[in-house]
Amino acid sequence: MPGIVGLVTKRNREWAEPQLLRMVEAIRHEPFYRKGIWIDESMGVYVGWTVREKSFSDRMPLSNEEQSIFLVFSGEEYSEPGIARQLKERGHSVEPNGSSYLVHLYEEDQRFPLALNGMFHGLVTDSTRETATLFNDRFGMHPVCYHQSNDAFYFAAEAKAILAVRPELRTPDPQGLGEFVACSCVLGGRTIFNKIHVLPGGSVWVFRNGAIERKDTYFKIKEWEEQPLLDPSSYYAELCQVLSRNLPRYFNDHEPIGISLTGGLDTRVIMAWRKPEPHSLRSYTFGGGLRESQDVKVARKIAGVCQQSHQVITAGADFLARFPHYAERSIYLTEGGVDLCRSSDLYLSEKARGIAPTKIVGTYGSEIIRHGVMFKPQEPLQGLYRPEFLSYVHQAKNVYWSLREEHPVTFVAFRQSPWYHQGILALERSQLTVRSPYLDNDFVRTAFRAPNNNGASNEDIRLRLIRDGNPALAQIRTDRGFGGNSGRISRAVSRGLLEFTFKAEYAYDYGMPQWLARVDHLFSPLHLERLFLGRHKFYHFRVWYRDALSKYVRDMLLDPRTLSRPFLNPKRVEAVVNGHIKGGLNYTTEIHKLLSLELLHRLFFDHR
Repeated sequence: MPGIVGLVTKRNREWAEPQLLRMVEAIRHEPFYRKGIWIDESMGVYVGWTVREKSFSDRMPLSNEEQSIFLVFSGEEYSEPGIARQLKERGHSVEPNGSSYLVHLYEEDQRFPLALNGMFHGLVTDSTRETATLFNDRFGMHPVCYHQSNDAFYFAAEAKAILAVRPELRTPDPQGLGEFVACSCVLGGRTIFNKIHVLPGGSVWVFRNGAIERKDTYFKIKEWEEQPLLDPSSYYAELCQVLSRNLPRYFNDHEPIGISLTGGLDTRVIMAWRKPEPHSLRSYTFGGGLRESQDVKVARKIAGVCQQSHQVITAGADFLARFPHYAERSIYLTEGGVDLCRSSDLYLSEKARGIAPTKIVGTYGSEIIRHGVMFKPQEPLQGLYRPEFLSYVHQAKNVYWSLREEHPVTFVAFRQSPWYHQGILALERSQLTVRSPYLDNDFVRTAFRAPNNNGASNEDIRLRLIRDGNPALAQIRTDRGFGGNSGRISRAVSRGLLEFTFKAEYAYDYGMPQWLARVDHLFSPLHLERLFLGRHKFYHFRVWYRDALSKYVRDMLLDPRTLSRPFLNPKRVEAVVNGHIKGGLNYTTEIHKLLSLELLHRLFFDHR
């Protein structure tokens, strides 16, 4: 994804600049990315970047009038309305649109970047103070990987940029891989690479004379955790005020904006409170090739009520035909941030870019409001991994459950979002500018003040928000039967039927137990899965791995190179592959993980 890379060093330019150029090329993933570099040899600062053309961060570096301060910024910032005008009135040279105001905020605010709101990272050099400062957003949603050697301090939006100049670091971190196997992501400040770490959220790391001087933070989570709780009516009023005041910032753009509509409540809350002008947004929904899903049916109604265009982007035969490409690309881009099941996100994001380069999502809505937990450690199939490697997997489970004891909003906003959701977001960001109003500073801060901390009563708040924002949208039931304008009995019947089809589809896909897989195999000529698949989900990997992708699965996982991995039991791998492809067993999640691990090794660790 677009971001910054660079190094801070005491060595000369002849040594440092070629490394910087290689680092920039390592994260230039698409021809529509722009790139650039900026060097302050006197400070030992070498920084480069890639950026999507015409995006918020397109015109780097920024500088003040005296050119004593330079700022390289990546991501987006959703400032208070009128900030550019206010800075201009105080004598600063500020462009009416864009990011030029940021460097002047640094000049005026000694607590910079505390007041910034968004997902970002950046580096600012100040010749007056003779310092360079590396920073990121408080959630850590725009990651910065780093490695410190005797020669330099390296930093990059993606670890592969550091690997491009320090190939000796292409060694796996066993704890990082153990966390990936357990949780489908790496926890904490680790990566899957030994000696490459991730900057904590809310960091300000200061460099002087080509070396690091101090590692600080500008934000402490306790400041939000220790706020006084509100009563239910005051909390709801505050939530409404935050939404109505801040939502327009996320729709301010000179490029077309698209919104990814679903059958759930999170994007509908956005539509209800944004109240877009007719035909001002380009909405779309992801669908599959088997039938029209509930997501598509409900989203089309929402778009119709709001008088917006609507398209369906399908992941079907074309995606499956190019699956090896998207599988490899997804693992390469995310570096252990996603399982292979998310490869369709990259394919769909490419299609979405053709509709609009900026995407509004409802991601993090149910998580922040309802404290929804989207991942937890999974116990691997017995005998699949060697005991010595399993110790790291079990250690990851202990780390995870210790973090679950934190404040629920702390966990979902500051742990789950930058760890588990980061890989998915990286796939989307490789193609699009992605915005979520639910990670707005004010919104998350308000969520900490909910009258109870278990989220149990908060589900109805979204329905109430929709009803108060746009009553017509509240008349449409969700994809699982919540809400709507039908009678109580009719709603109960509809919800029961939709909940049954939702669970039945899960059973015929990921969740099919082995005994049912055997029974289903006996009746395979009847193709019973056709009764359920496609009603709620557009991807069906159990069937895909068994049929359309069976050759790819065999070629990858039964290859001698794969079977020789020291952490795997080869006979158990063979049993998993053959059992699933023959149709009598369900090893979908195991195949996801095995393919992901093998691609990680082939793309990163086998090419030292």
